[in-house]
Amino acid sequence: MSRTKPSILATRTLARTRIFEVEEVHLRFANGVETRYERLIGSPHGAVLTVALNEAGEVLLIREYAVGLHRYELGLPKGRIEAGESPLLAGVRELREETGFGAGRAELLGALTLAPGYSTQLTHVVLARDLHHAPLLGDEPEPIEVVPWPMERLAELIQVPECSEARTLAALFMAREHLLREGAP
Repeated sequence: MSRTKPSILATRTLARTRIFEVEEVHLRFANGVETRYERLIGSPHGAVLTVALNEAGEVLLIREYAVGLHRYELGLPKGRIEAGESPLLAGVRELREETGFGAGRAELLGALTLAPGYSTQLTHVVLARDLHHAPLLGDEPEPIEVVPWPMERLAELIQVPECSEARTLAALFMAREHLLREGAP
């Protein structure tokens, strides 16, 4: 079934901080109904999440402080894509900043949305392989712990309470399926 997208009649910024912008969107649907939605405006260039696979078949997770939950969370290296930077370059840069490793090979696996009902944020997923030592100074307030996790134990990661970010889990399963299609172990 093909649907006609609603018409945007007006938008206005309701709030803006250093990180977030909340926008009100006035819409008219094809059936004539008008309503207003609020949405979070994401980074203008998007974000990136990197699945880095080492020679031992382990993915490099990081443990860093997550202010939203006020706890340390286990996840993937991630960050904003800077102006003029491709998702691949951003993924490798974030990997270097957060784990100290560079990648000899990197490929884009796709993109994920966080909450498309109210957020414009798009996160690109990068698979990085052929890792080598290549640290790059990042903007983290404290050193990040790198936690290698065997890809063959990926299903167990869902049960780890400190690994709860949906984007991390989805990206890991995207990477696993990609590797299986390639015939990689």
